[in-house]
Amino acid sequence: MEPIIKVENLTYAYPTSKDFVLKNISFTVNKGEVLAVIGPNGAGKSTLLKALNGLVPHFYGGKYGGRVVVSGFEVLNTPISKMSTKVGFVFQDPEDQISGLALTVWEEVAFGLMMLGYPREEIDKRVREAIDYVGLTGLEKRSPFELSGGQMQRLAIATVLALRPEVIVMDEPTAQLDPLGKYEVLSVIEKLAVSGSTIVLAEHEIEEVVYFADKMLLLDKGEAVAYGDTRKVVTMVEELKRRGVDPPSVTELTSLLKEKTGVDVALPVTLEEAVKIYSELLR
Repeated sequence: MEPIIKVENLTYAYPTSKDFVLKNISFTVNKGEVLAVIGPNGAGKSTLLKALNGLVPHFYGGKYGGRVVVSGFEVLNTPISKMSTKVGFVFQDPEDQISGLALTVWEEVAFGLMMLGYPREEIDKRVREAIDYVGLTGLEKRSPFELSGGQMQRLAIATVLALRPEVIVMDEPTAQLDPLGKYEVLSVIEKLAVSGSTIVLAEHEIEEVVYFADKMLLLDKGEAVAYGDTRKVVTMVEELKRRGVDPPSVTELTSLLKEKTGVDVALPVTLEEAVKIYSELLR
């Protein structure tokens, strides 16, 4: 099966910089997979995500090399307007997503569909479905700017879902949220993952992402340090810490236990796995 996303030797530098922020990045994502992009601040995560919908290089310019193909379209040769129908992008700050022209939540979700000329009946159907999916039913008449941070980010996701893109890209969607807001947004993302959506997201909340990410890509200083199955990447405890990324607490604790005691156990990546492993050890 041909991957829905194929990135080959992607290299990029912004026009104002001599340094490349992405260096020979390669990976694939199959339809229905979730890829989590992790790494310290300044690793190149946001730039990589913007290369998937054409903002890099079409909007930003700069030096660009390699090849990015999404849904059969080579990004370098495809206008952003076309890529935006294939790739839905959720920004880190939901206020960057909100149009500012809509007076209500309903109008905000409908805005993109109206701009694309969809029939009123289809708009109504898609808006209702998207609002219900992200858990904002009952808030349709509220101003987007009266919502909490978590609600606003879920609204941003709804505006993307209404357009039914083939790929959803999320740039650290929980970064500016309080714990409740993070839980609300991560719950929606996990729901999308379970339903078979194709998702690429940059995220610092690794302990939550391990529950639904199929693969992980670890970036540092623009380079792909590790790439593969989620379990494979998150159990590289020392490598993650050396790169400024916190592994899941249960994974790090068990790694330390193995180092200090020599006990031979598999490293857990979730709390449930850790409970099972330690229960067996304490028998």
